[in-house]
Amino acid sequence: MGGKQINKKQYTGKITSGIKSRTFQLVIINFVYKELPAWRDDTDRPDEQSEDKLNLQLCKFLDSHARNDFPMIRFDHEEYQTDQRRVDMSASPAKSIFLEAKPYMIYDPVLVIECKRLTAPSSSREYVTGPTPEKISGGIQRFKLGLHGAKHNLAVMIGYLQSHITRYWHLKINSWILELIKTPVGDGCVWIADETLKPLQADLSKGISNYRSIHNRIGNIVNNEIEIFHLWITMNNRS
Repeated sequence: MGGKQINKKQYTGKITSGIKSRTFQLVIINFVYKELPAWRDDTDRPDEQSEDKLNLQLCKFLDSHARNDFPMIRFDHEEYQTDQRRVDMSASPAKSIFLEAKPYMIYDPVLVIECKRLTAPSSSREYVTGPTPEKISGGIQRFKLGLHGAKHNLAVMIGYLQSHITRYWHLKINSWILELIKTPVGDGCVWIADETLKPLQADLSKGISNYRSIHNRIGNIVNNEIEIFHLWITMNNRS
């Protein structure tokens, strides 16, 4: 990502055998990022506030627009993960493809997406972690524990900003991560300062911003680190 612009022609071509999986994932992430304002501002979209309804709306919108603009990919609402847990969305190939000589069927997600509301009051740290070892409800937490994205080295979190500005949430979330270094929840996660969110790009006129973080993790996973792209959309920008 890193500010690089990808036009729609790059979405519509045919996948050839041997394409790098990361390259394909980054194109999907860029597609989602660019579609967020169009989804928010869609005059046909009911004005919902709940996370579950927003997730379903966004998934339907992305899947519908991908049919014309990115026909190699489809989006599904909820994807089963470890221990019957479900991630909010996934992107899978519309037809069987090969990524770095590895076959991906239509049943194999190439990217998983978790979504969280960022709303007042901000006392809940659920974007990052749940409150106790028994309540593992945090977005980043689940990726760190291998409960989400165990088969992936790269994932996405979408933040629905329903209050405050982007800078507020960037500072708030990073402060939560730094707090967990000193006072862990006791869920097995080990937090370090390098796991804070780093800004990549933003378009304030459209109310979107993009951050990146890398996290160590444990569990039955393909790699001991996972990279997360955080795509945020300011919901009150809707006209």
